[in-house]
Amino acid sequence: METLSCQTGIIYDFNKNHKPIKTVASGTTIEIETYDCFQNQIQSAETVVSEINWEQINPATGPIFVEGANPGDVLKVKIEKLEIGAQGVMVVGPSLGVMGHRMTEMEAKIIPVRNGMAIFNEIEIPLNPMIGVIGVAPEKEGINCGTPGSHGGNMDNKMVTAGATLYFPVFTEGALFGLGDFHAAMGDGEISVSGIEVPGKATITLEVLKGVKLKHPMLENDEVVTQIVSAETLDQACKRATEEMVDRVAEKAGMSLSEATMLLSAAGQVEVCQIVDPLMTARFVVPKWLLKQLNVELI
Repeated sequence: METLSCQTGIIYDFNKNHKPIKTVASGTTIEIETYDCFQNQIQSAETVVSEINWEQINPATGPIFVEGANPGDVLKVKIEKLEIGAQGVMVVGPSLGVMGHRMTEMEAKIIPVRNGMAIFNEIEIPLNPMIGVIGVAPEKEGINCGTPGSHGGNMDNKMVTAGATLYFPVFTEGALFGLGDFHAAMGDGEISVSGIEVPGKATITLEVLKGVKLKHPMLENDEVVTQIVSAETLDQACKRATEEMVDRVAEKAGMSLSEATMLLSAAGQVEVCQIVDPLMTARFVVPKWLLKQLNVELI
């Protein structure tokens, strides 16, 4: 199996002008190592958070050039396995997250990870290892790794975990894939602007799909298929994700727009990914039991 260390190369933005640090064939399975979102700068509660290098935030390991990927294709990313470090960190501070307007100083908290739990004081939080930053180079200018978009990026979607498969529209030759910003656990919204930030390793399989059209990333697991959209407001993200999913279901199932709308109003779900990044991210979720009855696949 191929491997890639974060010491080999990282990026702070997804950018078509980056030189790839590794080239792989479509269908390759690769283990990718990552720093945490602070590039491992915070190792204890005594770290003065305001004094860390804020230019070294949300590094993604990569980019990886996937042979055969061209604009108009789709990059399929299957997450085979996630491993996380034994210690995480969370932060709060002025102007950060939903509660930042009520914070007066930066504060960091170290969260031990043991026996399948994250230990917050004496409270045991079940782990939900997931990837915050994952995506490909965008079509135009570079987009920093802290911002989500149609290319993926900092979607902070807790469904991006082991067993999930993501689909990204490809905008440039080779796709230029990267990932980072792992969390040991994170709730929908990521309200403090951090989940439990951890370094780790992801084992993924990269595959180029031809003849599949996407505007924004999609994700599926054993139970659901989801449309993910990031926009300036949560309202816009929710409505665009909904519209794209309704259109896709109507097309694939041969249904009228009105019937697809009614069906997904009864059986679909609008859910929040995060509300704290430069763009907000939402997902529209369709259960696979419904798709089975429709006898359709959405990807």
